[in-house]
Amino acid sequence: MTTPLSFPVFDADNHMYETQDALTKFLPKEHQDAIAIVEVNRRKKLLINGQISNMIPNPTFEKVAAPGSAEAYFQGNNPDMLSFREFIGDAIPSPPSFRDPAPRLELMNELGLDYATMYPTLASLIEERSASNPQLTHVMIHALNEWMHEHWSFNYEERIFATPVITLPIVEEAIKELHWCLERGMKTFLIRPAPVPGLNGRTRSMALPEFDPFWAEVEKAGVPVTIHASDTGYIKYVDAWEPMDEWDAFKPSPLRNLVMGHRDICDTIAAMICHGLFDRFPNLNVAIIENGSSWVPGLIHDLNRSYGINSGLYNENPVDTFKKHFWIHPFFEENPIELIEAMGADHVLFGSDYPHPEGMAEPLGFKKFLDPLMPESDVQKVMGGNIAGLLGIELEHKIPA
Repeated sequence: MTTPLSFPVFDADNHMYETQDALTKFLPKEHQDAIAIVEVNRRKKLLINGQISNMIPNPTFEKVAAPGSAEAYFQGNNPDMLSFREFIGDAIPSPPSFRDPAPRLELMNELGLDYATMYPTLASLIEERSASNPQLTHVMIHALNEWMHEHWSFNYEERIFATPVITLPIVEEAIKELHWCLERGMKTFLIRPAPVPGLNGRTRSMALPEFDPFWAEVEKAGVPVTIHASDTGYIKYVDAWEPMDEWDAFKPSPLRNLVMGHRDICDTIAAMICHGLFDRFPNLNVAIIENGSSWVPGLIHDLNRSYGINSGLYNENPVDTFKKHFWIHPFFEENPIELIEAMGADHVLFGSDYPHPEGMAEPLGFKKFLDPLMPESDVQKVMGGNIAGLLGIELEHKIPA
């Protein structure tokens, strides 16, 4: 058992592994054929809207990669040049604590975590594969949210806060979903960093005025928005250089990381700021989760340059808007100290991505990446105080003595 820290810890990035019926249990009968688990070359794959996805290698989660098994890989420590699959090694049976809230609470006690926001894993691939049918996207996302609420609830024992997804293509449906989730006690909701598909086959920014009725309801509810990494469709930029029209988690592609980089999250934040979302809704707050932070200095540079050229088109310096309305979760392998210097300790969030292989096997190990000379009050903010403040939760130790 990990020795708990002397203050309450709130992990802003934990994940559940869904059960096999998570996407289908609450799916209306007329849409039952939209999602299925099929066998391809003796491996189970997820079929969504007629597309087989390789993004999540085993969507049944019967066996999974060990938590944190790729820590060294993402730190650039791969002297034997192993592939990602070779590096993470053999899969392990998925324990109940990865799938169910009660055993997960016990595991959190062992890991020294007082609180956690809990994100679905399968949600990351639904919206892109149903983008051609926005009505279907809303139906499938609602079915997942119903399962999540039944299985996890949106507030389990005041410690685990499962995070529903809200998809935005049809504004009226998004508002309906928002209220459904609010009525069931959600603390925040997830959207993906991508342009929103439309009924006409085109996409557009979620910060354009047509979405104002939705954002008005979000602001009135006082809940923060969470933008979590997802399949955003940006694989198309890689596909322009090499055939990659479907995401394959284990297909080696050095070019993929270089071409895609953090383009999706930077584009999303830029659109929200440049399209004036925070001018119209000054009380909106956004948590950026599992998108890293190495892109922050470059985005600040570009926003400053844009302001210098187009200052008359902004109500304030867009960098000020960025620092005021966004909270960032850095990857452990990056430099949290640089992010704190850029954003301020009040706007940095600790997250472990547990139990994913690219996350941390020991979440509290994140603390060692912070500056040892950092004031204890700032350490406590990063390790939980900031996300608790966003969600309106008063922190206290929850781990049994």
